[in-house]
Amino acid sequence: METIETLGKYEIKRPLGRGAMGTVYEGWDPIIARRVAIKTVRLPDNDDPETEEALARFRREAQAAGRLTHPNIVGVFDYGETNDLAYIVMEFVDGPTLKTLLDKQERFALADAVRVMEDVLAGLQFSHERGVVHRDIKPANVMLTSSGQAKIADFGIARIESSSMTQAGTLLGTPAYMSPEQFMGQVVDARSDIYSSGVLLYQLLTGERPFEGGLSAIMHKALNTEPPAPSQLSVTAPPSFDPVVRRAMAKRPQDRFASAKAFAEAIRAAVAQQAEPAGDADEQTMFTPPPAARPRPVEQIQPPRVAPVPPPRRSTMPITVAAVALLGLLGGGGAWWFLARPAAPVIATATPPAAEVSPAPSTTPIPAPTHSETAQPSPARTVTPSVQPDAQQLALAGLDALRRRIAQWANSRSCAVLEGDVADGGAVKLNGLASDHSIEGLRQGLAALVPPGQIDWRVTGVAPAFCPALDALHLATPAFGATDAPRLGLQMADDKTSLRDGEPVRVRVAMPDFPGWLRVDYVVHDGTVQHLYPQLADTKIGIAADRPKSYAPGETVNLANPSWLIGPPYGTDMIIAVAASDPLFDHPRASNSEPADAYLGDLWTAIDNLRQHHGRVAGAGITLEALPPK
Repeated sequence: METIETLGKYEIKRPLGRGAMGTVYEGWDPIIARRVAIKTVRLPDNDDPETEEALARFRREAQAAGRLTHPNIVGVFDYGETNDLAYIVMEFVDGPTLKTLLDKQERFALADAVRVMEDVLAGLQFSHERGVVHRDIKPANVMLTSSGQAKIADFGIARIESSSMTQAGTLLGTPAYMSPEQFMGQVVDARSDIYSSGVLLYQLLTGERPFEGGLSAIMHKALNTEPPAPSQLSVTAPPSFDPVVRRAMAKRPQDRFASAKAFAEAIRAAVAQQAEPAGDADEQTMFTPPPAARPRPVEQIQPPRVAPVPPPRRSTMPITVAAVALLGLLGGGGAWWFLARPAAPVIATATPPAAEVSPAPSTTPIPAPTHSETAQPSPARTVTPSVQPDAQQLALAGLDALRRRIAQWANSRSCAVLEGDVADGGAVKLNGLASDHSIEGLRQGLAALVPPGQIDWRVTGVAPAFCPALDALHLATPAFGATDAPRLGLQMADDKTSLRDGEPVRVRVAMPDFPGWLRVDYVVHDGTVQHLYPQLADTKIGIAADRPKSYAPGETVNLANPSWLIGPPYGTDMIIAVAASDPLFDHPRASNSEPADAYLGDLWTAIDNLRQHHGRVAGAGITLEALPPK
């Protein structure tokens, strides 16, 4: 077995663990003089596009994880590659994983279980607010320091190791902790992490996982059955926790807690309810947890407690449907050109340099920090139920404060490109594109910030297949309220939102107020992308090579080609455009058509790199419905 002594500047001390993908080492940073953990992944063989794309995702996820600095998240310090390995340098945690303790059949006292969950949910709240979903919350990815603090490990990295870098057909996640939507191959958002955290709470309370067995058995149970209530399995599990676990593990994402913060508040209320003397349910209760490994403030919790949660409706979906969905997830596939869904164009937007579109600073008083985000223990405070603000409260808060709060919320949404502003009277206009599956959650999230009567809602739902395109555009669009930001105009000729079979695709782009290089792409729902501009020469269909050029500020660019014709099958697709102050790619793409994931991943990386170097970038997207002949 090969012995590694160094990786980059880091000295290798000893292996900490081995897996199918590689090895985790204890390392030493001689420059900063600190211990680190170094996770390695074997580089793919040459000319293997599937694993090459997976490695590109690994790099992107390392970048995303490196921006999550929080006491309850294992920090990512560095990324590097050798001839054989890619490696991520992380914070060294001087304690075991939660899995190690659970595998030893160690039982957690209620106070310890609550403390672990508060730490995990604080880390998740922080990451979700920044648009990062873990996707693989489980005991093996929760590490404990010697003082008892819980830290979430492998943010985003676990997603990559569960992809094609391991083996074809590997599911995204660990079956015992996977949400129903993960089994069904649907779009995963923050509420999937809520479900997995509910499974984690169940295991901490009972010592058992809610669903056991092989993959098929667990999938069937997760989709169709309810586990026994924790209090039925363990005499130490308070009944007040039963509705909390039930809601966190609800089959439908919309039936779960709306956020990790709300989940944590429900846990605290359940503890307070369990600690109340009989007959005093309506009295204010003081709850002081037993001494912990590190100081914690005393919590003063007021009614209302956790509202009773009705049992989720038992799914009547036949297991055969789930099995077919699983086979589809494992095998891939799909239709070739279009999705049948009406569409409307989204207002095109642009973004200034990265420094100008940074999210609202962390000093913004809304939302309030969780306990794990507070450096020192604070005096006892009162936790009161959140209420929907009325017009008078909005006026008192001030339009700027409201704008910052909505901007922070909108900027943290996954699979969405959202923009808009707050009018002088407090009315909020929100437009953009978002996944169909997240539309209702977006409505509820905005309604929690603004009275529904003051919302001008103009968000268009798109198929989940377009999420990678929206993720890339998210980097190239301004934050909510950034009305002075330059904008990229994108529309179909004659402002058409639909075209019939055989009709030509003609696109008009209005450059932003800076000179820039342009890319325009037709993204297909089946997972492919057609490059409209710039194109390589293709003599078979009469396409001449485009000569990339820098366009002037405000210049109108009309793009068309005789070969760009609508064809079957029919439905809704997306056209995206990006203007950048410098070319996004060093070399032309290999073909005019390629897998969307590969291209959009590279586009995401290119935009991010340009922003990091203070370049300027502007992006826009519109939907187009292709119709059959009359």
